[in-house]
Amino acid sequence: MSSVVQPCARCGARWAVQGAPMHWCPRCRGVLLSPGRVDAPATQRNYRWVARRPDHRTRKAGSTIPAPLGPTPRYTKTPRWGLLDPPPSTARTPERPLRGIAARRDRLLLATMFAFLLAGLAEYGRYLILLQNRARLIPSWLLWISDATVLVFGIIAPICALVTAVSLVAWLIEARTIVFTAYGRRDPRRRWSLIAGCLVPGVNLIWPGVFLTELLGADPDPRSHRAVRIWWAAWALSGLLLIAATLWRDASTLQAEADGVSFTGFTNLCAAGFAVLTLWMVRTLEGRDLRGGIRSAHRWVMAADPAEVVIALVAPGAVAARDDAARAGVGHDEVERADSVRTGENTQEEVVAK
Repeated sequence: MSSVVQPCARCGARWAVQGAPMHWCPRCRGVLLSPGRVDAPATQRNYRWVARRPDHRTRKAGSTIPAPLGPTPRYTKTPRWGLLDPPPSTARTPERPLRGIAARRDRLLLATMFAFLLAGLAEYGRYLILLQNRARLIPSWLLWISDATVLVFGIIAPICALVTAVSLVAWLIEARTIVFTAYGRRDPRRRWSLIAGCLVPGVNLIWPGVFLTELLGADPDPRSHRAVRIWWAAWALSGLLLIAATLWRDASTLQAEADGVSFTGFTNLCAAGFAVLTLWMVRTLEGRDLRGGIRSAHRWVMAADPAEVVIALVAPGAVAARDDAARAGVGHDEVERADSVRTGENTQEEVVAK
């Protein structure tokens, strides 16, 4: 039996389509709708069910005599049909495993910033203790606190940095997926290549900037492009500082070890600043500022000359008085009378002068 049927608009019968579609119902000569699948969902049907009275065929319009309803229908089992189609269930988007850790990106960056800031302050506190130890003894409890803070924050800060790096890689993968999907394309780089290029030491000084540049597209926003370039340069500089701080720890003299403590504190403060720079970069790519607000777009336009003259032209006294009176609401006759009085005064002054 064919799976394509034509429902009748009058009697509701469904006729299987064997060849060419029919136009009229063989039972009641009603109009047949266009062919459709038998198991088509409600959203893809070209018809809908309408409830009518049981006697709608025998009852005439305007008739007051009710037609017989007929026997009461009986069913041997619970019927599975109905006039109300269930609403289509909304398709749930699959939860990606990387989306959860990518959503915690901002909080992890802030936690990393505070961890490295405290680690830097602990290193500089130890350096101050070394300076004081040149002339006097240091209490044991102060040395214990200094050693504990340096050890604790020296462990917490790298762990926070590693977790934050994983979160940023997850965000990069999700962002590239969204951008390339919007372009109707697929990300040309595999997921393992993105993870390896961002986490493998040495090569991760180059490839993250490449991945971010590809994320911007062919026509990038100047602000986003500048933010990526600044971040890329700072990322390479932070790698060089990490290498220098690691090599400095193998110094043999006491002064070199003390300088190494100071330099380690400096690198920790630079790492805290780099965490803030990273937060600014990713929010710039998302069209936001450092605080997370929507970034407003500014555009410089050429200003035109004012429509009205700012500085009035120099006019004679009578004309200026008339203009002032007109602005003050004085009538034209009063202005002329004032002009004649002023003229008479001028004439008397001239006679007296003669």
